[in-house]
Amino acid sequence: MGRSRRTIPEELLLLALDPATGTTAQPQSLDLGLAGAQLVELALAGRIAPDGDRIAVVMPRPTGDPTLDSALELLRRRGSPVRAVHWIGGPRLGLRQTYLSHLERCGMVHAVAGQMCGVLPTTRYQATDTAISREIRSRLDSAIRTGVPPDPRTAALAALAHAVGLGKHLYPGNEGRSSRSRLRDLIRHDPMGGLVAHAVMDVQNGVAAQPRRSAAPAGPTGPGGRQPARAVADPDRIPMQPRRGSMARAVAH
Repeated sequence: MGRSRRTIPEELLLLALDPATGTTAQPQSLDLGLAGAQLVELALAGRIAPDGDRIAVVMPRPTGDPTLDSALELLRRRGSPVRAVHWIGGPRLGLRQTYLSHLERCGMVHAVAGQMCGVLPTTRYQATDTAISREIRSRLDSAIRTGVPPDPRTAALAALAHAVGLGKHLYPGNEGRSSRSRLRDLIRHDPMGGLVAHAVMDVQNGVAAQPRRSAAPAGPTGPGGRQPARAVADPDRIPMQPRRGSMARAVAH
């Protein structure tokens, strides 16, 4: 797999970087998105394929990308197809920092050391060439604006951007609501991207232990023997994992 093309994890991370602050939007869900983006990239490279809601290795040959190959080897060692939701919800310590460091080595970002409250050391990452981020963003904008089915890479990137909650970062405010809705709709244009995006959202919703689209479990009934009504989620809102403090958005890693 050549290195002339940016991978989907790299593009997702570049989309999440705030050019003004050097921090990443939605840092906790972004970690899940990066793990999912690796699956999509491996599928596009012909190394894995969906098997229902599971992921199967179909060609264990390395891609040439060390980070992707590490994920591919872990999948191969499982010996049998693994549910996407379990893979994405597993421990991914340092994955975001691994990709930030990679982008720095490639010259796409540069690290800026600083301090929080004059005491805590922080590292922020500024894009060295904003034209790259603009090109990635323009692909999403074009797909949203024209309604023309995007290529699989752009469709998968859109699905993951929606899944990790970047919609309100990319298209903020009430004026961006229609764009966020169309971003969400792009999920249907790539089956693998859709599978992974749904798995990312399932992990955030805390349903990783149950198969998706399973029958509703039996439970207490309401008046007349009816099941209690379920709360209807706002389709523009993605539940987030609990944050560890208000400083979570202040640092890039």
